[in-house]
Amino acid sequence: MKKLKFLFLLTAGIFLLNGCGTAETSVQSETADLFAMDTYMHLQVYSINGQKPIEQASERIQQLENLFSVTIPESDISRINANQPVTVSKDTVEVLQEALQVNQESQGALTVTIYPVLHEWGFTTEEMHVPDEKTIQELLPLADDSKIQIDGQTVSLPENRKLDLGALAKGYTSDEIMKIFQENGAESGIISLGGNVQALGRKPDNSLWSVGVVNPFSPSENMCILKIEDSAVITSGNYERYFADDDGQIYWHILDPADGYPADNGFVSVTVVGKSGLRCDALSTALFVEGEEKAPAHWRACNDFEMLCVTDDQRILLTEGLQESFQNLTAMPVEILTR
Repeated sequence: MKKLKFLFLLTAGIFLLNGCGTAETSVQSETADLFAMDTYMHLQVYSINGQKPIEQASERIQQLENLFSVTIPESDISRINANQPVTVSKDTVEVLQEALQVNQESQGALTVTIYPVLHEWGFTTEEMHVPDEKTIQELLPLADDSKIQIDGQTVSLPENRKLDLGALAKGYTSDEIMKIFQENGAESGIISLGGNVQALGRKPDNSLWSVGVVNPFSPSENMCILKIEDSAVITSGNYERYFADDDGQIYWHILDPADGYPADNGFVSVTVVGKSGLRCDALSTALFVEGEEKAPAHWRACNDFEMLCVTDDQRILLTEGLQESFQNLTAMPVEILTR
């Protein structure tokens, strides 16, 4: 079983809030820095329960990693990938159901059973290379989420098919951390799980949280600032995991299930903002694959998320619901998408 590495840090900030108009309760800012799910994580919560919410959140992260990891032999995903009907956790069922929902919404742009193709590219083994065309064509028919069978908590997958929940796992995890914070009486907190940010409420001073979105053309810098409360901000981009071949051609890890190659449909990054981290995580991948031609229609068909997309010719497409919270830090022109 993989060990979760974490470090607890107590910050100096302490706030005094009135309870019922008389008693004063000490609300402390507690933080933790962790490495799990192959990414660095930062958690911060303002709570009256000391380190308890941070400790519980850290334990929950480890539990979910052990369920969702495709490389841990006893995980739910590894057992499903053994191609025998297995009983899995309610967590795994919930994530799979969301994956199937977004798969249908996006007409297959999000396909979690593309794992055999992804593995062949080496993105899961760090032995990245361009597969030969014949191999891709042989593996591509295995990418079909309609073959995932769920009956209660029993999941089955036909022979040779494999799935990976990497496009949804951190989003579900951030939702679960928010629940833990709330169960511990917290009204304010923020977490960063790699490219996934999620906030509980507002800052203790009642101001909005400021979240920087990476510039895909200069990943060491922020492209914009978004002001949020009680929301997830999740980004997928071609700058996150990639490699170059001998000719300098760049290949990234977000594959298009239509052809088995890195999705190249006009977007270099997609940021989704909404209440559900799980849904935003799934959508960020689906919308990236859909690209400029299809993603706006997907957004218009839904009413539970907003998005910010950066095109490969350096334009920012911003849905109308984000206008008030968006601050552009670049010279890229902004186009507003309306319903």
